[in-house]
Amino acid sequence: MFTQVGQIMLYVNDQDKALQFWTEKAGFHIVNEVNGNGMRWIEIAPVKDAQTTIILHDKEFVAKMSPELNLGTPSLMLFTDNLDQLYTHLSNKQVTVGEIVTMPGGRVFNFADDENNYFAVMEKN
Repeated sequence: MFTQVGQIMLYVNDQDKALQFWTEKAGFHIVNEVNGNGMRWIEIAPVKDAQTTIILHDKEFVAKMSPELNLGTPSLMLFTDNLDQLYTHLSNKQVTVGEIVTMPGGRVFNFADDENNYFAVMEKN
């Protein structure tokens, strides 16, 4: 049986630019970074003890190594305990954000990283 989602692979065009977005604008932390055999692996998380992390992979490198993989951006729903504060924070960091809308599960908005990949965030208390 599966016990949890461990890591989400995010294939990016520029790992340094993506890392800068996720750490400086979105407030994520670097959990681990590995360089070896021509591959760079950057593990990030919203909090240091997160059960699920995001791995920033170089899209071009992965495409050469595994051309059969789907390298599209996954549809991620992130959670926050203060949606209004996060919305203001991201807006102040010049991040493209959508309108806050109320869904059956709670209030939500989307935002784009610097490669124009869109993600969503929902308020969960």
